[in-house]
Amino acid sequence: MGLFERLLSVWVGLAIVCGIVLGLLVPGVFEFLASLEYAKVNFPVAVLIWAMVFPMMVDVDFTSLRQIGSKPRGIMITLVVNWLIKPFSMATLGVLFFRCVFADFIPTDDAESYIAGLILLGAAPCTAMVFVWSQLTRGDATYTLVQVSLNDAIMVFAFAPIVAFLLGVTDITIPWETLLLSVALYVILPLGAGIVTRQTLKASGGEPTVKTFLARVKPFSAIGLLATIVLLFGFQGQVIVSSPILIALIAVPILLQSYGIFALAYGAAYVLKVPHKIAAPCAMIGTSNFFELAVAVAISLYGLNSGAALATVVGVLVEVPVMLSLVAFANRTRTAFKAD
Repeated sequence: MGLFERLLSVWVGLAIVCGIVLGLLVPGVFEFLASLEYAKVNFPVAVLIWAMVFPMMVDVDFTSLRQIGSKPRGIMITLVVNWLIKPFSMATLGVLFFRCVFADFIPTDDAESYIAGLILLGAAPCTAMVFVWSQLTRGDATYTLVQVSLNDAIMVFAFAPIVAFLLGVTDITIPWETLLLSVALYVILPLGAGIVTRQTLKASGGEPTVKTFLARVKPFSAIGLLATIVLLFGFQGQVIVSSPILIALIAVPILLQSYGIFALAYGAAYVLKVPHKIAAPCAMIGTSNFFELAVAVAISLYGLNSGAALATVVGVLVEVPVMLSLVAFANRTRTAFKAD
């Protein structure tokens, strides 16, 4: 791993602090950046998310899908957890806490917006950072690539319908055009561009050419991640500083979801006698979120300063320390699993 991956929590923490401080010191700059949008799509956020996601999409090799049958139990856990459980458990927790447990503390309209943001987080399984979590737990790199490729393929078709269904169930208005535009802009287009780029590079020089290209563009992914975090926390800095209790309330269902989903997937892998190098990444991909997509869609649907956008940003705040704690737990429990 490079310096960025080894010190990930440090960089993300610094980016969060930097964003909040800048948002308080130069709010006019962030107001200007927030105004650069069309059809509810914010251009600075879109550019940064593309910079962050595109190298990951080039790294996805869809030919790896042919290896699905070689590790069926891990793939089964991944599919069931990511698409049949996680979106619905997150929606359930959001409704439970913001319509019942926290009902006396949060206005109804705000609560509905936070629920929408949580639904967007729950419906977007990780496609990028799972490579880092897998590497930190010495996971099977080929399996990780297979599950990411499969999730990306499913996400193209399933993300919008699942989000629309859950938003409909929770009685939140569904702006279908904006939702579909967001999926096209942040999933389909970068994925298509990644496939074309990968095939072009392979045709010109084979896999070494692909690796050389990725080595050159991956720093832009890191820059995009940190810049996106700075931007998002700059937009929400005033709210975060003035309402720390609100941030803690939003974090509660996210924490329960994260640890609960990991326990479910990791426990299922243990019961099914899945080797640790498969069990760890299959649990990690369900626990982690494609927060880049969730944030982008929340901004597109509800606006930069909405409760939905804030909820997805809190997801970013919570995810890194949670995932690092789960990486440590997975590494400590390696010997409990079937030998690799």
